Amino acid sequence: MIITLKKGASQKELDLVLEKIQKLGYKPHVSRGKDVTIIGMIGEYAEKYKDIFDSMEAVEHISEIQKPYKLASRQFHTENTIIKVSRSLEIGGKKIQVMAGPCAVEGKDIFFKTAKAAKEGGASILRGGAFKPRSSPYTFQGLGEKGLKIMKEAGKKYHMPIISEAMTVEQTVLLSKYCDIIQIGARNMQNYDLLKAVGKQSKPVLLKRGMSATIKEFLLSAEYILSQGNYNVMLCERGIRTFEDSTRFTLDLNAVPVLKKLTHLPIILDPSHGTGIREYVSTMAKASIAAGADGLIIEIHPNPEEAFSDGPQSLFPEQFAIMMKELNPIAQAVGRELLD
Repeated sequence: MIITLKKGASQKELDLVLEKIQKLGYKPHVSRGKDVTIIGMIGEYAEKYKDIFDSMEAVEHISEIQKPYKLASRQFHTENTIIKVSRSLEIGGKKIQVMAGPCAVEGKDIFFKTAKAAKEGGASILRGGAFKPRSSPYTFQGLGEKGLKIMKEAGKKYHMPIISEAMTVEQTVLLSKYCDIIQIGARNMQNYDLLKAVGKQSKPVLLKRGMSATIKEFLLSAEYILSQGNYNVMLCERGIRTFEDSTRFTLDLNAVPVLKKLTHLPIILDPSHGTGIREYVSTMAKASIAAGADGLIIEIHPNPEEAFSDGPQSLFPEQFAIMMKELNPIAQAVGRELLD
């Protein structure tokens, strides 16, 4: 149930509504817009208390959220959510943010070299995997906390926030300590305990769409995070599994306008995983910007042929720099900004 307050409602009036919701045993979720404040009273049988709030002076009107994903819905928050990652970096605003780095943190020297290339190419956020969910148990699984320490040091040197993936509930505590953004990978999109864990901490979360998940399932997974009180959630389209086998996955560009209509959360595109083939990454990155993405996450590596994972889809640093320059006019054409 959505409770919309009258324009100009005071903090005291807002507090009275919040207190009433809490006394009824529900958790209130507040969305403040430019002109209006909306309170989400989310939970089973919430609508039966409609008359109680209708009689309160500060309440303008009450409506039901028709979608199963309540807090992720544009009914709850009509304006686009802008996530503040650092003092000077926001995701979801006019500027398109690019996250770049290797699939996995392999060692300090190679990671610092990659971080330098990402920064010089125009990336604003540094990515890298410290814990790797691999299809085979015999392949490289990541450096763990050692990898996070390397990332933190590189991020500090090159003045870039860092993002890395959590695979377990226990790892969320460790990543909260080192990272600026916590990633939930495609294989864990419906790991509900993990989603609730990242929802209980305050760092922004990048949630990747499962390879066989529908848009509805994707948004319901985001709802798990939002319901715990963390509203700083980004949705990442990274390709879905179809009958097509000429690319690793099928990058679902349709997801961008569909999600933009259904939700207020920022949308990130991952053309590296979406194609799995280096020569297609740049083209799909351009298409992603044209479709309305708020950001990109790109894999780069100085020596992709020697990469511990995802070498075939990793761009060489010089390819990344060229791609970023080519993306800039596309961003401008759709009223956005990319490179400073």
